[in-house]
Amino acid sequence: MPINSDKPQQWKEDVCASVDQFNKWFVVFAPKAFREARLKTTVDVENSLRLTSDLTKIDATSIAANPQILPTLRMATCPPLARDRLVGLASTTKNLVYKFEEGIVPRRLPKAILQEHLGRISAVILKMLDRDVFPWLASNKGPAVSERHRASTIIADRLCGAVSDPIIRNAQEKRQLAFIQSFLDRRGYRSVQHPQSADIKTMAPGTFSFRLNVRVGEAPNFVNIPVDVVVQAKNAKKTVLPLLIEAKSAGDFTNVTKRRKEEAAKMQQLRAAYGTGVRYILFLCGYFDTGYLGYEAAEGMDWVWEHRIDDLARLGI
Repeated sequence: MPINSDKPQQWKEDVCASVDQFNKWFVVFAPKAFREARLKTTVDVENSLRLTSDLTKIDATSIAANPQILPTLRMATCPPLARDRLVGLASTTKNLVYKFEEGIVPRRLPKAILQEHLGRISAVILKMLDRDVFPWLASNKGPAVSERHRASTIIADRLCGAVSDPIIRNAQEKRQLAFIQSFLDRRGYRSVQHPQSADIKTMAPGTFSFRLNVRVGEAPNFVNIPVDVVVQAKNAKKTVLPLLIEAKSAGDFTNVTKRRKEEAAKMQQLRAAYGTGVRYILFLCGYFDTGYLGYEAAEGMDWVWEHRIDDLARLGI
């Protein structure tokens, strides 16, 4: 039986409760998550500064030897440069810049061409360095420890500001998964690391596992669908498909509208592989409006609200 998808008369009330819950969490925990990310990023920035002799040696050689410093260099300019803006200014390629930001040096690119592109990138960065943040560049002296740390904190703040949404989203996802685990622990379930290559139907009754890939499709064109939580009921018989849970949180209504087709597509793939009896449930917290809910319900999706997590028990667990 459906849990929430067949009860549109409750949707508005649940949306309000879910938004309130997310906002309370955000005010208390989001600043902490951001500060922790900024602290780690500050250390990374300080290392990047040292690898360029505190920005006095920015050239093709230094970037090629340490591609992971490129995000720091982009944020060290005035104004800070987005990746695509750097691509345009340096007349380089998006693939090269993106690979370097992943810490990867393209091996197939001829060395001479690579040096040419990195030379243009370093020239742009040198020309646009935010010298107010790095006062030691105006002298022949290296920075004091306090100067380097202060500058690193500023650049780390820019880096984290550019990816603040993913930082908050990752923190919220960890909290959601911990909340689900606490619920399952109280009901006597055991956490296991189910082998990624094994059929999920072979999961032992009374167990659950995080972040499993569920294989769908025909050989050799298999597709792995990532699932946040897989739970096998205590009374499940062999070869029974476990409950699949997708944890989702949102801090605004706009993004969920853009992404609402993703879950429906996953459901279609799972049904094609395992039949109409597949149970793929959304675990929601935050800004999911009635338009989103109506779309998912029409696609055969159901959901459990985090503020009413006990509804999971109605699914046989």
